[in-house]
Amino acid sequence: MNSSSPAKELGAAQLVLVRYGELSLKGGNRKDFERALVNNIRRATEKISKVRVERLHGRLAVHPEARAMEVAERLRDVFGITSVSPAWSVESRSDSIVESAALVLERALESYPGRDDISFRVSTVRADKRFPMNSNEFSRHVADCVLPPHEDRIRVQLKGAELELGIEIRAERSYVFAERLPGPGGLPVGTLGRAVCLLSGGIDSPVAAWLTMKRGCAVSFVSFHSAPYLGESSKQKIVRLVRKLSRYQPRNRLFVIPFAEIQESIRDTAPPAYRTVLYRRMMQRLASRVASRDRARALVTGESLGQVASQTLENLTCIEDASELPVLRPLISMDKVETIDLAKRIGTFTTSILPEPDCCTVFMPPKPMIRGRVAECEAAEAALDLEGLIRRALEGTEVVDVR
Repeated sequence: MNSSSPAKELGAAQLVLVRYGELSLKGGNRKDFERALVNNIRRATEKISKVRVERLHGRLAVHPEARAMEVAERLRDVFGITSVSPAWSVESRSDSIVESAALVLERALESYPGRDDISFRVSTVRADKRFPMNSNEFSRHVADCVLPPHEDRIRVQLKGAELELGIEIRAERSYVFAERLPGPGGLPVGTLGRAVCLLSGGIDSPVAAWLTMKRGCAVSFVSFHSAPYLGESSKQKIVRLVRKLSRYQPRNRLFVIPFAEIQESIRDTAPPAYRTVLYRRMMQRLASRVASRDRARALVTGESLGQVASQTLENLTCIEDASELPVLRPLISMDKVETIDLAKRIGTFTTSILPEPDCCTVFMPPKPMIRGRVAECEAAEAALDLEGLIRRALEGTEVVDVR
């Protein structure tokens, strides 16, 4: 469909019909969630077209000034949306709806070049009960009207049809569409507060950040850079990952914390087997301080139980013990294949597998501790100037706003 469609002659207008799932269950808070979703829709589409968002019962109608199909594709990445349909809005009169349906079907068939025997159905939702025909009656009526010119190509199939012409009849206007593009679901970003994600250059932590956004949290990012042991390209890889994730939330802030002095101190004073666990305890402390400044109420990590030596139950207990905030682990029960599949879906995988080392590869022990104990971690840390190391690292932190 495009803006030059003859449907304009029917007084029709092109828009994007937005459906949402969990928001409808929010009771008295529903308006707050809807308001956040509307704001996120506007931010997500601001570089494509100016939009007007109309609230319907259980739906949103997004009216772009131009480029409606691009707006529809962009909205597929906005959390809180379960599906979108590029649609035409027409008067709620039988003849207007039928004429628009015929044009929408004609354009939908352009997506099946050279194809015959396309299964087809009409599905009507009659929200306005004053409309003279019920849903089934009107679906049959529309099918009887639009099928004859295309009988050599399409056939009616009521279940599992390949092409479904959708109609929603409402008091103010009716909507006709032929696509339902899936959205990510979840809740609008920002409705459940803020969290800080400890972002490495690997596959897991970007996926953990995405899953946290999906549950309504706005996410800021903390990364640790071990210059001079790691180069600038390692940091730029992290920036690229945040830029990939910026597609899913409107504002993105990355805190890059210098970590080499801390690693050197741990290397020089602590038992080698405990190095990795102690690195991660220090990361928890630093991320907690950043989170407090950023008004965040939780940390997020990409840890998955048993995936590597530092992710046993005992080691996870040691690591979380150093945090001042709750630690969310969205991947805790996922295996690597599931995480990789999701990373590919959200667009972070190709960046994550670029061959750049992260800070945890610096001074790696030959045999890491598998079942650490909190008391032994605390004993090793007694030889460190914890507050001095933390203060200097925070003073050297670089803040990067990524869009």
